[in-house]
Amino acid sequence: MIEILILSLVQGITEFLPISSSSHLILISDFLDFKNQNLSIDVSLHIGSFIAVLLYFYKDILNFFDNKILFFKIFISSIPLMIIGFFLVETGFVEKIRNLKVIAWTTVIFGFLLFLSDKFKLEKNIEKNFTMKSAIFIGLFQVLSLIPGVSRSGIAITASRLLNFKRVDAAKISFLLSIPILGAVSLFGLKNLIFSENSYFTVSNLIAIFFSFLTSLVTIKYFLIYIKKFNLNIFVYYRILLGLILLAIAYL
Repeated sequence: MIEILILSLVQGITEFLPISSSSHLILISDFLDFKNQNLSIDVSLHIGSFIAVLLYFYKDILNFFDNKILFFKIFISSIPLMIIGFFLVETGFVEKIRNLKVIAWTTVIFGFLLFLSDKFKLEKNIEKNFTMKSAIFIGLFQVLSLIPGVSRSGIAITASRLLNFKRVDAAKISFLLSIPILGAVSLFGLKNLIFSENSYFTVSNLIAIFFSFLTSLVTIKYFLIYIKKFNLNIFVYYRILLGLILLAIAYL
């Protein structure tokens, strides 16, 4: 039970912050020798985050008629990641790059890229400036998040900041992009779960969904509040410190 709570907490916090949820789940599970990080739990954790982002942005979703162009751009932006991610998972290649050295290097490198992007101008907003061109640009950058340690939210925010979107708008773009992606991950995971030998949800799965949902919801709310007042440096410092520690562990 403690393992489930920790994994739910890690997923809920790191999914929407620019620090990589996949790498933290891998590192913590390996470091603490968790036994509960399996397919059904992974699916549950993503379902919790998916429900959270749907609830937080429910007004935008319900007001689909007025926002249909925005959601079409969001969908288009998500296609590259979903297509390439599907093939990487199906071929098993994604498992070959899930190791400490890759996570260490990407944590540092993309931390520096986040730092550089946050120096760009703060002049664009999602309502007026989120064009199809910018959606495709951000969507192509998101493909890099298939590499552990890059962070999907981090690379989406980085790409948005490179285009001079304000920090809050960059974060909102990242959150909205997570809707089709988390939805696809949840459905793909459920499909695999149904056709596996463990095609059932237990109390542990429901607990994982609930706490992942709760933590994700809190993270979205307070991250948006935070970046209205501050820059992204705290996440840059965290990434670089963590990356350097991992590099030392990997090579020493």
